[in-house]
Amino acid sequence: MARLVFGMNVSLDGYVDHEKFAPDPVLFRHFIDQVRGSAGSIYGRRLYEIMRYWEQDDPAWTPDLREFAAAWRAEPKWVVSRTLTSVGPNATLVSDDVEAVVRRLKQELEGDLYVGGPMLAHALTGLIDEYRLCLHPVVLGGGDPFFAGPRPPLRLVSHRRIGGEAIELTYVPV
Repeated sequence: MARLVFGMNVSLDGYVDHEKFAPDPVLFRHFIDQVRGSAGSIYGRRLYEIMRYWEQDDPAWTPDLREFAAAWRAEPKWVVSRTLTSVGPNATLVSDDVEAVVRRLKQELEGDLYVGGPMLAHALTGLIDEYRLCLHPVVLGGGDPFFAGPRPPLRLVSHRRIGGEAIELTYVPV
């Protein structure tokens, strides 16, 4: 049975924004390994459209960027959207009964199944088994909050520094 995990880079004041701060090389390596070892990812439309960047090759990419792109392309993906009509390779479009689809995936798969995007995570709050916040020493002052709705009751189960500045905080629902 898979565990549903919601994890993203987050600022000290609780916002996510891939353009305002980025992982250092050690944390990026952690993300490469995470994607390579995952059971798959479930994306909301907005985050999936951002992540489609990795479908194209860029000759200027470093070896780590190429490695992440290869891992991301190989990872099974489910994209939750009522507006998209198609998705890219190794992705399945989910437009109806998202909760039932996620329950089935949790039953059928083994390992960590990641949910991407705060709005989608909020919609799946009752199904999320673990929250992983990669906390960065940045204050954004606004943007998309990590928790798109009321924060569920959580218990801290682990913390660790990854790279030079990020702290990964792992919580489980109480």
